[in-house]
Amino acid sequence: MEPTRTFDLLDRYLSLFPGADALAAKSEGKWIRYSAREYNDLSRWFALGLIELGFKKGDKIATITNNRPEWNFADMGMAMTGVIHVPVYTSMNPDEYKYIIDHSDSRMVFVSDTKLYDCIKPVCDLVEKVEAVFTFNKTDHSRHWMEIVEKGKNCSPGTEEKLEKTRKEITPADPAALIYTSGTTGASKGVLLSHQNLVSNFIAAARVFKLGPDDRYLNILPLCHVGGRLGNYQTQYSGACIYYAESMATIAANLKEIKATGFDAVPRILEKVFDNVMAKGRSLTGIKKALFFWAVRLGLRYEPFGENGWLYERKLKIADKLIFSKWREALGGCARLVGCGGASLQPRLERVFWAAGIKILNMYGLTETSPIITINRQEKPLCRLGTVGALIDGVEVKINDDGEILTRGDNLMIGYYKDEELTRSVIDKEGWFHTGDVGNWSDEKFLNITDRKKEIFKLSNGKFVAPQPIENKLKESSFIDQAMVVGEHQKFASALLLPDFKYLKEWCESNDLYSGQVNEELAALREVKDAISEDIATLNKSLSEPERILRFRIVTDEWSPATGELSASLKLKRNVIESKYSKTLDGIYGRNE
Repeated sequence: MEPTRTFDLLDRYLSLFPGADALAAKSEGKWIRYSAREYNDLSRWFALGLIELGFKKGDKIATITNNRPEWNFADMGMAMTGVIHVPVYTSMNPDEYKYIIDHSDSRMVFVSDTKLYDCIKPVCDLVEKVEAVFTFNKTDHSRHWMEIVEKGKNCSPGTEEKLEKTRKEITPADPAALIYTSGTTGASKGVLLSHQNLVSNFIAAARVFKLGPDDRYLNILPLCHVGGRLGNYQTQYSGACIYYAESMATIAANLKEIKATGFDAVPRILEKVFDNVMAKGRSLTGIKKALFFWAVRLGLRYEPFGENGWLYERKLKIADKLIFSKWREALGGCARLVGCGGASLQPRLERVFWAAGIKILNMYGLTETSPIITINRQEKPLCRLGTVGALIDGVEVKINDDGEILTRGDNLMIGYYKDEELTRSVIDKEGWFHTGDVGNWSDEKFLNITDRKKEIFKLSNGKFVAPQPIENKLKESSFIDQAMVVGEHQKFASALLLPDFKYLKEWCESNDLYSGQVNEELAALREVKDAISEDIATLNKSLSEPERILRFRIVTDEWSPATGELSASLKLKRNVIESKYSKTLDGIYGRNE
């Protein structure tokens, strides 16, 4: 029987995969695995413990934690009691935490460790509705989450009866999650998602990924991110074991340790993987180096299903044996699938990973759509590299007259929490959700995203510029790690560029320009500016006149969620960056003259 509520996954596990490992995480250097039975028992005890504490359907509980099995025990325990789960990023500041915890009406908060507890407990003390803060790790000065499990284990028969009654009364239309968008502008919005929203989407996704009980999936995206949550659920639906990456720094090591057959990612992660591979290629010498870059050039021309012809396929087999097989070994040797979404993916990365035998399933969606709207498939006729794929089951899309993408389906949110007016402003009377993204169809089947509607800007001559595609092309330069295109109401488009300093040092060393200079000194070198200018001049030849980058400035500060330039899902926070570099932008456009 197909699940209709998220916690129905537990019954599916017990009936189809009773002895299988369901979840795993590393503790003190060892992978600790939880079987389907343990997963079910811990979730059920947690649910019973919540009832013992007086929680009821409609209450809210927030979790602020790294990815770990305990997140699931809490998530499923909440779901079967009708409590709405409010998952929150670990990279926010105290004001953002206070806003979300207060706005969501959370009665209880769970955090992962002492560091987060020390940050968030004082915030929770200021929010009247918060009754307690627990940690998943044992600490000397906080309450431990196992208190609730033990309460559930030792509960009265009446509590068990109450849980069974509550479970039966929960419908697919009931809310399961309240997810606050990380937000690239303004305050976070609380997106209320039902069981039906989440379940319909993860079942449709599972049919695309086609994982099975023998697969090992490394979960990288935060579980508080709707894409991470989707991957988490669809992998469980398939009976595959989920391993939680220790951190961003250990991804490669974790992939090797578990010999993962798949993992999830945002484009930024794949960019970093590719950059690391290219750095190793550049360190080679002689024939090995020549073969490496021959294989890369071949991969960048890749078309699936033999569409480049027999000669190309023959060359690809040689490249695979000599080069691409080593790429796969660096990722554990077994990886064949990557679920990718959350931002714009560089088409060159998609092609070269497919050429290397690792299929990136590029997808498009939003928190409000639970999240998938379209996704590329592994096989014909619903695969087109360079697009965000074809519609996923249960979803409709149409393109508005102004190019905006509209969608509706079983995956569309209940609405924004405590904001009916905002909900009505994005969901029209016919039920179409206005995504704010601009796009078009290829062959009336494959969706292309051209930019965010709000990010497209107009030059002073009235010409429009969509920055995202240009930024992706800028990042194809080995010199450039991050880029933001600007120029609203100006005569021309310009860019703020953050160099890839690892590559920059290599390049300067090979050109006898490096003798231990700090980043700021490297970025100021005339030879560096000239080299970047050459790459931009080459790019400009492929752009229309309004899109061309006529001026640029190199910046040297790291851009990250912690420092504020990137959202928690690693998207550019344009307003923050423009404000931070306002004097630099004034210099570009002569506003301070």
